[in-house]
Amino acid sequence: MTTRIGLVGAGFIGGRHLDSLSTLDDVRVVGVADPQLERAEQLAARAGARAHPGWQQLLDAEELDALYVCVPPHGHGAVEEAAVDRGLPLFVEKPLATDLATAERLAARIESAGLLTAVGYHWRYLDTLEHARELLAASPARMVLAAWLDKAPRVPWWSWQEQSGGQTVEQATHLFDVARVLVGEVVGGAAVGSRSGSAPGDILDVTTAALTFDTGAVGSFSNSCLLPRGHRIGVELVAPGLGLWLTEHQLVVSDADGERTLDRQVDPIAAEDRAFVAAVRGEGDDVRAPYAEALRTHRLVSAVAAAAAGDGVVELAQPAGVPA
Repeated sequence: MTTRIGLVGAGFIGGRHLDSLSTLDDVRVVGVADPQLERAEQLAARAGARAHPGWQQLLDAEELDALYVCVPPHGHGAVEEAAVDRGLPLFVEKPLATDLATAERLAARIESAGLLTAVGYHWRYLDTLEHARELLAASPARMVLAAWLDKAPRVPWWSWQEQSGGQTVEQATHLFDVARVLVGEVVGGAAVGSRSGSAPGDILDVTTAALTFDTGAVGSFSNSCLLPRGHRIGVELVAPGLGLWLTEHQLVVSDADGERTLDRQVDPIAAEDRAFVAAVRGEGDDVRAPYAEALRTHRLVSAVAAAAAGDGVVELAQPAGVPA
């Protein structure tokens, strides 16, 4: 039987998911919704789907087996609530929201409904991340040095705190998620940030955090959106006799045998889409970031962002690693 997918959000990441879903056997994107109808029509045409001016119209018009929510951070909330009401398996792109309260509320509803979910932390599907985890199993990380030094995306909502949540929440969240996978749970720390005023919007344009993990490891996480292009985006790990540098595309390993570079062999977005669809069909169980797990990362980045904008103390609303 054909698995029928609805897609909310016709931006860049929505297009990535539509293209990968369109390669899967017996899977069809049947509807695309976006408030910019022309954009929805252009994306829908790539899959032979119908375009809708909003998610309400999509849900009312289409028979769906699952829903992808690929909206800007401030767009989360009502659409997920509607999916829960309909019992639709739900794929949500990160971040979960601009704030923590919205994500906590949705997580409670999702848990109560027992709904199948996945969140777009696609770095978890990198084959290079799996290789890094194997290496670290024999020599656990003692230090993490993570950076997202980049330009500001060219979308109008991104530079405004109430619409994006800021760079730590919207982009650097991938780095914190990877650190949770490879190192452990953060137990505390400090963060600072500032804004130069040289760019439009009101988000912090530089932020850095020093954190401690429950394993005893320490880490620093820095991000900036002031550069003309992507400069340094990845996670560096230091372990006894082992150094790793992981990006979305490569893993550099430095050990007693020298230095070697491993290119990824897996498209992580295609891999997470295959895993989610298999789970929807009842044919697989490889969803690596269900909503409750993604919430732990969102709690962490929300705490870091609040500390950077406030008194500097990273206080987790609930200890990371404790189920919602």
